[in-house]
Amino acid sequence: MIKSTTILTVRRDNQVAIGGDGQVTLGSTAVKRRAKKIRRAYNDSVLLGFAGAAADALALFERLEKKLDQYRGNLQRAAVEFARDWREDRVLRRSEALLIAVSGEGGFLLSGGGDVITPDDGVLAIGSGGPMALAAARALVKHTSLTAKEIVEEALRITSEICIYTNDEIDVDALEI
Repeated sequence: MIKSTTILTVRRDNQVAIGGDGQVTLGSTAVKRRAKKIRRAYNDSVLLGFAGAAADALALFERLEKKLDQYRGNLQRAAVEFARDWREDRVLRRSEALLIAVSGEGGFLLSGGGDVITPDDGVLAIGSGGPMALAAARALVKHTSLTAKEIVEEALRITSEICIYTNDEIDVDALEI
């Protein structure tokens, strides 16, 4: 399991949101509080988030963005081709990172093992706090009328109170769909 951060995405009604905490750890030491682990891609129509080694994630972001350009923003096609390249590349497949990519059309969890996972319920989470954020978000989706962005913020806040690798410096972005 990647012990690094928490990234969470929620799709609800006419909005998809992604968020992450800002903590960077080196072993058991928190060395930074406000790292940015989410970003926009392909003309601001795709949201990306990573958990894992920053250098690996940044290299992977660049490759995924090239695939998005190559396939004119078709996230599903870009994600599948990106995951295939990631799995087949000897250096890349050792990357210690997971990615989430979402757009108005869908969302995917991507890994070096070739995983291209789309959620059944519009909720995905990765990183050390992923299971906690996933549980919190699913409960909030089921029992509140909060927006996707509000759910991501609250679920990450809850996770930061439980997971030692997740802090409360939360960065959230959303797309209207």
